[in-house]
Amino acid sequence: MSIYSVAVDGPSGAGKSTLSKAVARELGIVYVDTGAIYRTIGYYIFREGIDPKDAGAVVAALPLIHVDMCYSEDGLQHMLLNGEDVTEQIRLPEISMYASAVSAIPPVRDYLLEMQRDMARRSSVIMDGRDIGTVVLPDAQVKIFLTADVEVRARRRTAELELRGTPKPFEQVLEEMKQRDWADSHRDAAPLQEAEDAIRVDTTDMDFQQSKEAIMQVIRRRTQL
Repeated sequence: MSIYSVAVDGPSGAGKSTLSKAVARELGIVYVDTGAIYRTIGYYIFREGIDPKDAGAVVAALPLIHVDMCYSEDGLQHMLLNGEDVTEQIRLPEISMYASAVSAIPPVRDYLLEMQRDMARRSSVIMDGRDIGTVVLPDAQVKIFLTADVEVRARRRTAELELRGTPKPFEQVLEEMKQRDWADSHRDAAPLQEAEDAIRVDTTDMDFQQSKEAIMQVIRRRTQL
């Protein structure tokens, strides 16, 4: 198989980005973090003081937003907002809810949809998000729904925030994650859901290496690599 696509969907904190990066590195394919794209839009809205739930104001701002990606020598994806590298800023905890809010606005999703599909047409990709297998890449050769118990996800996110130097209490992270899960699965535009032909990978009782190997096995089976 010369060019193939891997769609990885799942709730917040399931490890989609970290695992997808590692798998992309091992397979030598392009990793596309769609969540980072929405976070970049959300960060612009946050920085400009726009209410992220005011769809009209968000849509009016879209012509002023230019999102681009570049890859460093180690293969990491950097997000550019109007030419400025905002890779670190978009990971601030408060940007999560902004990203969730703007991603629920249909014109925002339409604005970014073709950009994401074009990446998959040009090269083999592993793309993660909330609706990759159901909306963005419905014809992806491999679809994975990555999940874990919400308390396990919250513990992992708490540890991640601690490492980044932006610690938060576990109880707060858990409550925010539950709110994000509800918002993502109940939005009108492309809600989080498992594609009918997706393979579910539950990492609740797996460490990183086991989770990565489980994903690699699914990809190998589906692509005959």
